[in-house]
Amino acid sequence: MGEKIAIQDTYGERFQYCWGCGPKNKEGMHLKSYPSDDGKNCICKIIPAKEFTGGVPANLFGGMIAMIFDCHGTASAAYFAHKNKGLELKEDTVIGRFITARLEIDFKKPTPMDEEIIVISEVEEIGQRKVIVNMTMQAKGEVRAKSKIIAVAVKDNM
Repeated sequence: MGEKIAIQDTYGERFQYCWGCGPKNKEGMHLKSYPSDDGKNCICKIIPAKEFTGGVPANLFGGMIAMIFDCHGTASAAYFAHKNKGLELKEDTVIGRFITARLEIDFKKPTPMDEEIIVISEVEEIGQRKVIVNMTMQAKGEVRAKSKIIAVAVKDNM
């Protein structure tokens, strides 16, 4: 098996410019989400840059936590919907794009800077256009935040 494929790298051309996860946004974060080997989860790992510290020094600010959940959640929704159709994620895949309809976050503990942050998602529900995904953010082996996203498939005319 070859190298793992980031879900965001399979977005159609016009959807590749998100500041958080768009591979073609030169100033962006280039967040990457990857399906787990068994396809039951999607995983994102990031070490945030120092400028994203929050009101509590040496901790990540909440807006950046929300952005990570938003970008990883919509990518996860796209993957879970794709997989649910019996399709595989391949290098030439152009995956259906999902956007956020609702994002809920429970901040559990401050998220430290200069540490790898791992976000793991799992699907709760897949509908015709809607996917609900639950996510957990960890750093230093502890849960820092949890999130639920309701993502909807982008219509062709959007």
